[in-house]
Amino acid sequence: MDKEKILDFMRPTLYKPMTFEELKEALNVPDEDIQKFRDILQEMEKNGEVILTRSKRYGLPERMNLFVGILQGHPKGFGFVLSERPGEDDVYVALEDMNGAMHNDRVVVRLHGKASRDKKRQGEVIRILHRANQKIVGTYESSQHFAFVVPDEKRIFHDIFIPKTEANGALDGEKVVVEILRWPEKRRNPEGRVIERLGDKHDPGTDILSLIRRHNLPEDFPEEVWREVESIPAKVRSEDWEGRLDLRALKMVTIDGEDAKDLDDAVSVERLENGNYRLGVHIADVSYYVREGSALDREAQLRGTSVYLVDRVIPMLPPQLSNGICSLNAGEERLALSVFMEIDPEGKVVNHSIHESVILVKRRMTYTKVRKILEDRDPELMKEYEEFLDDFELMRELCLILRASRMEKGSIDFNFPETKVKLDEQGKPIAIVPVVRSIAEMIIEEFMLVCNKTVAEHLSWLEVPLIYRIHEEPDEEKLYSLNEFLHNFGYHIKGIGKIHPRALQKVIQEIEGKAEERIINTVILRSLKQAVYSDINVGHFALAFEHYVHFTSPIRRYPDLVVHRITKEALFKGMLSEERLNKLRKTLPAIALNSSERERLAAEAERESVDLKKVEFMLDKVGMIFPGYISGVAQFGIFVELENLVEGLVHVSNMTDDYYTYYENQYVLIGERTKKIYRLGDPVKVQVIKVNVDERQIDFILAN
Repeated sequence: MDKEKILDFMRPTLYKPMTFEELKEALNVPDEDIQKFRDILQEMEKNGEVILTRSKRYGLPERMNLFVGILQGHPKGFGFVLSERPGEDDVYVALEDMNGAMHNDRVVVRLHGKASRDKKRQGEVIRILHRANQKIVGTYESSQHFAFVVPDEKRIFHDIFIPKTEANGALDGEKVVVEILRWPEKRRNPEGRVIERLGDKHDPGTDILSLIRRHNLPEDFPEEVWREVESIPAKVRSEDWEGRLDLRALKMVTIDGEDAKDLDDAVSVERLENGNYRLGVHIADVSYYVREGSALDREAQLRGTSVYLVDRVIPMLPPQLSNGICSLNAGEERLALSVFMEIDPEGKVVNHSIHESVILVKRRMTYTKVRKILEDRDPELMKEYEEFLDDFELMRELCLILRASRMEKGSIDFNFPETKVKLDEQGKPIAIVPVVRSIAEMIIEEFMLVCNKTVAEHLSWLEVPLIYRIHEEPDEEKLYSLNEFLHNFGYHIKGIGKIHPRALQKVIQEIEGKAEERIINTVILRSLKQAVYSDINVGHFALAFEHYVHFTSPIRRYPDLVVHRITKEALFKGMLSEERLNKLRKTLPAIALNSSERERLAAEAERESVDLKKVEFMLDKVGMIFPGYISGVAQFGIFVELENLVEGLVHVSNMTDDYYTYYENQYVLIGERTKKIYRLGDPVKVQVIKVNVDERQIDFILAN
C-alpha cells in the first residue's frame, strides 16, 4: 500500500469521503499492514494531500471546495495562497479570514464561491498545516513595561509582543531573533522571546547578518558533513581513473567572473575536417564525491543551491569541495563528465557523446580577459594567451551561430542592464558599477544552453525519470493585458490563444535600441511565468526548447547533481532496475519542489542584499538630482529607476501641481487639469528627499 494507490482510489468522481475503517476495507488492507496504512494516511493529512473532516472521513481537498498552498502575506494584512500545482491560480485571503496564519505558512483554505474572469478566487484559512516562522528577525523596541519586535519581513504584518522576562537583555534598537511562543489570534499579536541578539542595527555587518537569519540561510555545515569531508582526497588518485576517458592533453579553459572560486565548467572547441565544430563542455563530476544518501548529499539537498549575497557566498557544498577537489582549477587534474557535440554551420547538433573523464584545465580565463582579447584586441593579453587566440576566435564564431539558431527558433532573449555594488572592508557601499554583458559571457551562455539541451534530449530518449527545468506557457489573461499595454506603443502580439515564444521575441527585436525597449522588456518579463524544476516535462517556453535540464552547475545547484547521477546510471551502469526507477519516480517530485523553493528563497535573499546596499549607498545623496525613467506606475505614485538601477518612489502626495488619476491598463497617471501624463518608461529627473535604510525605501520628488 502506498500514497499513490490511495489517491488513485479517491480521485474518481463517484468517491465519497470514507472513515479509516471503510477505506481499509475498500482497499483490502491486510492486517499486518494496517499500522503502515494508518501512518501513510496521517502523513498525507499532515501534508494536506487528504483532508480529515469533523466526521472523521478522508477526502481530497479539491473535491471538498478546499485549496492547499503557501500563504504569501502582504504588509496590509491580507494575503494570497499560492498553488503548488503548475498553472493553478492563487486564492485571495482577506485580513479577517487569515485566522492566525502568517506569511509563508502552508495552509488549507475554504473557497468562497467561484472565480470569474475579472475576479480572483477568495477563501478563508481553516487549517494551518505547517508554521514557517518559528523564528523571526526584527528590531527590538522597548517601553517601560513591555516590548515589541518589529519584523524585518514586512509581509509578517504582526509585531511580536515580548514580555520583559523574555527580553534576554536586548536593548532598544537592536536587531534580534525571536522564537514564537504563542501564535497570533484575532485581535491578538503573537508572543515570543529573544533568543539571539545580532547587534545594533547601525553596526557594520548587522544588516547582512539579519538577512541571513531572516531567510534561515545556514552559515555552517553539520559535524557529520565535516567528518565526511575529511575522508575526501584533495587530489585525484590513480584508483579514481577507472573507466574514464583521459582528456588531459585536450586544450581547454574555464571562463568565469574575476571573483568566482567554484568553477563548474570548462570548454574546448575544434574545427573538424568536414567543416563542423566539435564543442566540448566538461563539467565537474561532483556526484563522484557526493554520494547519494550521504550526510553531504542530505545537506546539499536541504540547501538546494549556493546563495550569492552582496558580500559573501553561502555554498551548497563545503569549500573543500566547492573551491577544491570539485572546482576545475587550472593546472590540476579533475574528474569530469564531458559532453562532446558535433555542430554544423547552421547550429544543429548532428552528433554527440557523453563520457566520464579526467581533465586538466590549461588556463583560468575571466570574462574581462576574453572580452579584451576578442573585442579590444589588447596587445599584452593577446601575447600572453597567444596559443589560445585561434580557440577564442572559434568560440566566438560558434557562439554567434548557436545564438542565431536559437533566436530563429523563437528563443526569448532579454538584455537587461545590470549593476554590481562595490563594498569597502567594513561592508559599506562605495560604488555601483555597470555589469558588462559581452561576447565572453555570451560564449559560456550559449555553450551551456546547448549542452543542457543535448543532455536533456538524450535522457528523454532513454525515458528515465528526470528533473527537468521547465517554463510553462504564460496565462492567456496576462497576455491580453500585455497586448493592451503594447498597443500604447504601437506594437502587437499575435496568436495569444496558443502563443509561440517567437511572437514575443519579434516584439523584443522590434524595440531594440528604442526609448521604450527597457520598459517593454520589463512588462513582457512580468507577463511570463517563473521557470521551475519538475519531474514532469512540459518544455521550456522562453527558450523554445522541448527538452531542457540543468546539468552544467553541480557544485552550486542540487538538480544538476541529481541529473549527473541519473546520467551516469543510465549511460555507464546499464539499464536502471525497476526498483531504482520506482525510487526515482517517488523521490524526484519532492526534490524538484524543494529545489524550486530554495532557488526562489536564494534569489530573494540575493536581491535583498543588493537592494539594501543600494539604499545605503544613497544615504549621502539627499538633495541631489538624478536622471531616471519611470519603472512602475501605481495609484499611490510612480517608481523611478536611476541610471545606476537604484529605484525610489515619487508619492502622488508630492505631485502637487495637479490631481492625478491612475489608469491601470495604460500604466499611466494623468493630471485632471493639466492633462500631464506620467507613463511607464518615460524619462524624468528626480531629487532625493529621504532615504530610510530600515524600510529600504528611497523617496523622490520630481525635479522640473
